[in-house]
Amino acid sequence: QVQLVESGGGLVQAGGSLRLSCAASGITFSIPAMGWYRQAPGKQREVVAVSHNGGSTNYADSVKGRFTISRDNAKKTVYLQMNSLKPEDTAVYYCNAVVRPYYYSDNRDYWGQGTQVTVSS
Repeated sequence: QVQLVESGGGLVQAGGSLRLSCAASGITFSIPAMGWYRQAPGKQREVVAVSHNGGSTNYADSVKGRFTISRDNAKKTVYLQMNSLKPEDTAVYYCNAVVRPYYYSDNRDYWGQGTQVTVSS
């Protein structure tokens, strides 16, 4: 079983910064992708940023130039540096990992418990 533990959420004023971390534990032969999603009240969950094993990254248009995703593969940890935060960034942020537990396994999706990010105006 794979577990994802997130940290780093909180309350910040507009224009401020926060850094989220998500560490994976358990059986992981490989982790093809790790990323961050968010869900604001009354809205659907949306992708924020994804980091792929080959080094490529994807960002939502709304966060390009402000957020940076990075990975430490040795620690099985993904980070999200969020700068120039806006009130519309307020949401619960979820870590996601696409994990291949064993060499013979299919990829499986795992989610963290979520961490609240609140940006005040």
